[in-house]
Amino acid sequence: MTTGRLVAAHANIGRMPTRWNGSRSPVLLVGVSVAACLATCRAPAAAAQSPVPIAPPQRSAAITTGEIDAHLRFLASDLLEGRAPGRRGGRLAAEYIASALESAGVEPGWRGSYFQPVPIDVVTANHATMRASVEGRASATLRDPADIVVWAGSATATSAAHGELVFVGYGVTAPEYRWDDYKGVDVRGKVLLMLVNEPPATPTDPDLFDGPAMTYYGRWTYKFEEAERRGAVGALIIHTTADAGYPWHTVVSSWDAEQRLLPRDTALPPPLGIRGWITDSAATSLLAAAGLDLSTLRARASLRAFRPLPTGILVDLSFTNRVERVVADNVVGLVRGRDPAVRHEMVVFSAHWDHLGIGPPVDGDSIYNGAEDNASGVADVLAIARAAAASPHARRSLLFLFPTAEESGLLGSSYFVAHPPVPAADLVADLNVDGGDLLGLTRDLGAVGERKSSLGPALARYARAHGMRVSADDHPEQGHFYRSDHFSFARAGVPALSLGAGTDFVGRPDDWGKTQQAAYAAHRYHQPSDEYRPGVDLRGAVRLSQLVLGFGWAIADARAVPTWNAGGEFHRPTSRTAAQP
Repeated sequence: MTTGRLVAAHANIGRMPTRWNGSRSPVLLVGVSVAACLATCRAPAAAAQSPVPIAPPQRSAAITTGEIDAHLRFLASDLLEGRAPGRRGGRLAAEYIASALESAGVEPGWRGSYFQPVPIDVVTANHATMRASVEGRASATLRDPADIVVWAGSATATSAAHGELVFVGYGVTAPEYRWDDYKGVDVRGKVLLMLVNEPPATPTDPDLFDGPAMTYYGRWTYKFEEAERRGAVGALIIHTTADAGYPWHTVVSSWDAEQRLLPRDTALPPPLGIRGWITDSAATSLLAAAGLDLSTLRARASLRAFRPLPTGILVDLSFTNRVERVVADNVVGLVRGRDPAVRHEMVVFSAHWDHLGIGPPVDGDSIYNGAEDNASGVADVLAIARAAAASPHARRSLLFLFPTAEESGLLGSSYFVAHPPVPAADLVADLNVDGGDLLGLTRDLGAVGERKSSLGPALARYARAHGMRVSADDHPEQGHFYRSDHFSFARAGVPALSLGAGTDFVGRPDDWGKTQQAAYAAHRYHQPSDEYRPGVDLRGAVRLSQLVLGFGWAIADARAVPTWNAGGEFHRPTSRTAAQP
């Protein structure tokens, strides 16, 4: 059973700005060398799992460090102002990507255009109007952003949440794990306080919530969705760096600025008035003032017998917003398959182009360039697209998707799978690149989601045939599978992987790669310091791009298609309903 619920909007799109469709010269031309490549690999795949015969490429793809560096340098430039969707820098990024596709001979992939318009509501809180106080069994004024970071639950001029604070443990209802934190307690009109992540596995129940790996139940998106279904007016998640996987300053940079939402589906329940995070120290102090101990509540929340606890604390949160309706584009390119019988089926390569734009200044710098996240991934997939267009084509088509607004909750990819160019059943697989390799050559390839479908074993065989090995996610407890655009495809039933650099770097100490990853997460992730650095070693980026291209080509050329593991949380769509407008 799929645990997530797709929340992409099906609203009508109003009048969209005029866009070039690939039939005229683009605004920005990208000079890239074009050379032939051949990835003649037979690969996995279909309604029945089958081994993947590996045929090593007869000729190597002409992907170079210079090509990747050129894309990376421009996309991470201050000129693009952090690539915020619906802003000037974001529009420049989308035009640049489309121009690169056209110059490489990649066809438009969305109804004769490179652009799929995505309607987005941009909601910016007026912090001068913010009220964040509590009374009742505790009295305090909560400081934004020192104690809390809160934002609008929907695109409204005023956001508010007034009600009793109710501790709901992890805020999870999961019948397949016999877990229910709510126990039928009516929390309508309440402000919910909940723990990040999900109930931990125990020695007597080692497979609870997939053991050490986070499931979707641990993600903040699920917790807010469930709170809405329960009729709550607000929800606050208690932050700890260890459980969230990122420090408080990442919460501030990600959510204490303008927020983006898809137009709300009217079939959904009423939205939360306010969503937010609260620091562990602020939550501890607040509960202590009411005679409650957070560590004790954590221990109780780890038990199936847990029941929601009314705290007697009355929460008053409110602020006004500026709301804008903008259009940001998914950029889509297509390399058509050679076999008329299956060319309507597509293997998708995805890499989100957006980042956080201009935000709270850090050391005088307010531009969140997003060099690694995800200018590096876009650079890789652009190189892959150019090489694919210059190569003999696989049986199926290759679709190159550069989604918008990933940083806002996978908005662009959610919209794409709700409005695909072909029926979802014809999307064979998604290979996502969210963060390339900027540190040099590795002996391994990082993969997220490799245990969920036949793609994982197939990738391991393919990598081994090319002198590489696949390394599993080092931090499965952080739920990386649910944090990037491949998850949107998984929710729609399309087998998906996210691929990136490994950690076993050639010529480096054994733990060097993991140390570099930890330093990035602690100091540069969603910070202005994630900037382009001249002279980075992009040899690993070339190898990663070649492997992703070869593996994707092999899937597209195979007789069968990938399948989800039996008994897993995802299932392929069975209906070949028409593509959505």
